[in-house]
Amino acid sequence: MSDFPTKARVVIIGGGVVGTSSLYHLAKKGWTDCVLLEKNELTAGSTWHAAGNVPTFSTSWAIMNMQRYSTELYSRLADEVDYPMNYHVTGSIRLAHSEERMQEFERAASMGRYQGMDIEILSPEETKERYPFLETHDLVGSLYDPHDGDIDPAQLTQALAKGARDMGAKILRFTPATGVTQHDDGTWTVHTEKGDIACDYVVNAAGYYAQRVGEWFKPYGGRTVPMMVMSHQYLLSEEIPEIEAYTKGTGKKLPLLRDVDVSYYLRQEKHGFNLGPYEPNCKGHWMSDDDPMPEDFSFQLWNDDLDRIEDIVTDAMERVPLMGTSGVSRVINGPIPYAPDGLPLVGPMPGVKNAFEACVFTFGIAQGGGAGKVLAEWIVDGHTEWDMWAVDPRRYTDYTDQDYCNQKGLEVYGNEYAMHYPHHEWPAARDKKLSPVHAKVKELGGVMGAYNGWERANWFAQPGDDTSLEATHTWGRSGPWEQRIKEECEAVRDHCGVLDLPGFSRFALNGPGAAEWLRGMITGGLPKVGRINLAYFADERGRILTEMSVLRHAEDGFVLITAASAQWHDFELLKRNLPDGLELIDCTVDMSTLIVTGPKSREILADLTDADLSLGWLTHQKAKVAGLDAILVRVSFAGELGWEIHASFANMPAIYDAIIDAGAKPFGMYALNSLRIEKGYRAWKGDLSTDYSLLEGGLGRFVKLDKSQDFPGKAAIQNEKQQGVKKQFVTLLVEAQDCDAPYMSCIWHDGQIVGETTSGAWGYRINASVALGMVRPDLAAPGTELEVEIYGQKCRAVVQEDQPLWDPANERLRA
Repeated sequence: MSDFPTKARVVIIGGGVVGTSSLYHLAKKGWTDCVLLEKNELTAGSTWHAAGNVPTFSTSWAIMNMQRYSTELYSRLADEVDYPMNYHVTGSIRLAHSEERMQEFERAASMGRYQGMDIEILSPEETKERYPFLETHDLVGSLYDPHDGDIDPAQLTQALAKGARDMGAKILRFTPATGVTQHDDGTWTVHTEKGDIACDYVVNAAGYYAQRVGEWFKPYGGRTVPMMVMSHQYLLSEEIPEIEAYTKGTGKKLPLLRDVDVSYYLRQEKHGFNLGPYEPNCKGHWMSDDDPMPEDFSFQLWNDDLDRIEDIVTDAMERVPLMGTSGVSRVINGPIPYAPDGLPLVGPMPGVKNAFEACVFTFGIAQGGGAGKVLAEWIVDGHTEWDMWAVDPRRYTDYTDQDYCNQKGLEVYGNEYAMHYPHHEWPAARDKKLSPVHAKVKELGGVMGAYNGWERANWFAQPGDDTSLEATHTWGRSGPWEQRIKEECEAVRDHCGVLDLPGFSRFALNGPGAAEWLRGMITGGLPKVGRINLAYFADERGRILTEMSVLRHAEDGFVLITAASAQWHDFELLKRNLPDGLELIDCTVDMSTLIVTGPKSREILADLTDADLSLGWLTHQKAKVAGLDAILVRVSFAGELGWEIHASFANMPAIYDAIIDAGAKPFGMYALNSLRIEKGYRAWKGDLSTDYSLLEGGLGRFVKLDKSQDFPGKAAIQNEKQQGVKKQFVTLLVEAQDCDAPYMSCIWHDGQIVGETTSGAWGYRINASVALGMVRPDLAAPGTELEVEIYGQKCRAVVQEDQPLWDPANERLRA
């Protein structure tokens, strides 16, 4: 083939909507020498049979950004690339059967307003006006999104492909990729049935075949792609005269309807209906030896299985009686890939240099436009406009075996429209990683949550407490846990608490020059030998990549400790910049951690250890605890006198038992969250994210612009310091009602949105609702009165002094 390209900057494997969007956006950024490979025709995977709904609604800030961008792109794309498309912006109505659902809608509407979308909350009567064929007698209300609609997936894909080709990118159809080879310089050769292509970067955009393609990358540091495949059915009705008359009379289509509490969408399709259920009695495919994934499933479907969805179809007919007046003309039953949380994988491929993923899209049509934008930014710029941790492939680590993926995929699909309450933990595929004292924690009443696969106690129940999942179905603060969290916080305040904290990510860094290299990576300084400090890593824009605790045990010997969920993200950040001669080892599973904290913690530990407990704050030492080797670190995320005890898995059970027997009260993650927010301590990917610079985040004291090292982001931070920040971190006391402020609640002033919360919780030591957030700099002065919108209620909030709310001088911490 004379026109077969043998070189490219980027090769994308997979020709669905996401692959073509990625190619289009790379070309838009000037990278036109890119190639897309498709083994069949474009759209042959999940794209061709997709229903084509294009919602903006989400309670994830990142997903809402991505979907909003898609709608904006699709509205102009046909003209931009001169390719006609059927894109119907019909608006949509989401029905609420409960006050809890209306609270969720209020939160999403508030987020949407912040992103510039005029989302409305409707009464049942107003809902009926927008959708005259609807039964509304048992509804509480609805959410109306004017930007929602549907698009023809094949036309969308072809439009993106045409746009990319017109800019110089190449698309090779009927050209299956067969493997990849990475060379010593990090470049790639992608092998196809028609020849090899040398390239700098490879993208896995292979849809439901992404796991199979992912296997090619294992020799170069890759892992099994965490995913499974679900069977999703939707049915098309015969034409209905009343719908035809409505459309002719009004000149428009009916709004797309979603009855989320029953779990289906209902859309006008020509002059009939398209009904798409997400049934709890769902089915996965290609999960067992007797149902293997075929080599090629292009443009294929499964036989229909209507028994699974019978109840939902019946309910839909009762909600919209017109549905019952026509027969079914066609059933579509096709494969949809699912990641364990139902969100796609977009970003750097874990463990593999110069490889990216844009795959496992459950809602690829709605998210495809935004995904292409995000992926192109990752490849070309090395960062994204919005923080996209919600879809970053590195959010999953080694606990996502196939059993986990299968169980979670079934759970997510069967609860596609479920509300994600703040105290609710999903039960499928648990106990993947257990603390060495897990059994003891459970025996003491631990009600568990999963953190990067590790089981930790969220709170400790007493006999008779309701620990059912049903009890957690509330957005409110109150529940069986509330009194227990209060007691746990009071124990830490007045006596001594102990928190079992397995899964802290920890990396050992050693070798000549390690200290100098680390100084060039972080924004601030390093601790002296025998001490510990916080270090921040910025990107080139001066935005917050991550935070690590740095323990220094030798001139060039360090242990770096970071959040459990940051394990692969932070290890890769260090590893990809590591010079020859330095050794970096992930030793997360070698040790576990206890937090022992409270004014009596020194007394509790005195009889158990030979450590020098008079050593000051931010020190560490090797010692015996309960006669066993451990490391004591004089810090406490709870903001009281305390120590972290780091010990091997083998030693931890005896140490934990001894501390409990000495009188420490076990406390959980909910209490820790309350305690840390009173101190203004930030949480990763809430308060600390690439949406904010270090200066915006109030972390200027961790930046040393006068040091000689040219750390990433130094120039940007210097410039920002001269120009001034666009947002400023604040601590707020909020006159909240039943609920505390969730992440990304709007902050208002004089009828305008002026910022957002990054986290919120009740502080049991100060007996008040606290929110951390970002506001316009002119509104960051202490005493400024603002409002925080919490599930639709605007609550008075007051900016506090730039110091901890509890123990502002840190006297208790340093005691």
